[in-house]
Amino acid sequence: MIFAAGLGTRMRPLTDQRPKPLIEVAGRSLLDRALDLARQASAAPIVVNTHYLGTQIERHLQGQDIAISREAGQILETGGGLRHALPLLGDGPVMTLNPDVVWTGPNVLTALAGAWRDDMDALLALVPLDRATARQGAGDFSLDAGHRLIRRGDHVYAGAQIIRPDRLAGIADTAFSLNRLWDLLIAEGRAFGMIHPGGWCDVGTPQAIPLAEALLRG
Repeated sequence: MIFAAGLGTRMRPLTDQRPKPLIEVAGRSLLDRALDLARQASAAPIVVNTHYLGTQIERHLQGQDIAISREAGQILETGGGLRHALPLLGDGPVMTLNPDVVWTGPNVLTALAGAWRDDMDALLALVPLDRATARQGAGDFSLDAGHRLIRRGDHVYAGAQIIRPDRLAGIADTAFSLNRLWDLLIAEGRAFGMIHPGGWCDVGTPQAIPLAEALLRG
């Protein structure tokens, strides 16, 4: 699942008339870059959720084998959005991907799939804070000796994961962050991290676009 429903407020004014996933970096939209990763990893089915200026995203995807999970009314955030899309995704662990980042190095989804084990309920891709280009703020996680997630630390969630969505049914709210599910899994020792060895850039603001393009050139 590719999360494409957000309002893109940090990317204004570029998102005043265009949704953030259609912003281009080095001549290619963020959404298309995310789709490249998903297809190279043989992910199927591929689902994209929409909300803000969603008709533009649907037109962009027209004719492609992509399912659309429309979020009419309120935006559902990552947890509510994933739960809403489950009828399109089917059973079992799900890959999720934020499109507003760029990567260099190995395909992060392929790497996650290779590292996934049956004792995991979540496996998050991480990058060290000192390699997190354009990141604003502190880190998110650290890892114990068994690569289990610990809240707070010098690693950043990189916007890609594999997660079992079963426990989403037990969360009463309609709109909520996947952080809610992560906290449950961390408490049970079933949430893990994988450090991505390549480059990474958070393309969340207009100022980050040239940094992302420089990373890709390098």
